Amino acid sequence: MLNAQFKFSPWLELVLTTTSFVVVSAIVFNLTGCISLQTPATADVAVSTAEVNSAATVGGAEYAPAEMRSARAKLVQANAAMAAHDYQAASDYAAQAQADAKLAQTKVSSTKAQQAAAALQEDIQVLREELNRVNSNK
Repeated sequence: MLNAQFKFSPWLELVLTTTSFVVVSAIVFNLTGCISLQTPATADVAVSTAEVNSAATVGGAEYAPAEMRSARAKLVQANAAMAAHDYQAASDYAAQAQADAKLAQTKVSSTKAQQAAAALQEDIQVLREELNRVNSNK
């Protein structure tokens, strides 16, 4: 029974008890949802920070400056969202920063591979010319 002063019908008492349970459950669910978002957002920001630093280390600023600027800007936004306890936004910005950093790394790898291929083509051309020169002297 909810209150000794008032006599509720069993049906009304069941409805009030069920409603109270649902309200308390919703509050607990929302609180645990907010707490559980904090940890993944913190991890997302940390992973994105490492990804941006890795992209910078391999030459992202030189070979993919626009992507690096974008990644760093989104990382700043993720950290600001974390400070504001907006964990969903922090996680979203961190994912975007990570994507930009991966794009920068891919562009760095592609550019370096193209440069290596061009250097190999030049070496092959020099060898062909040397081979032609040696064969023409015979």
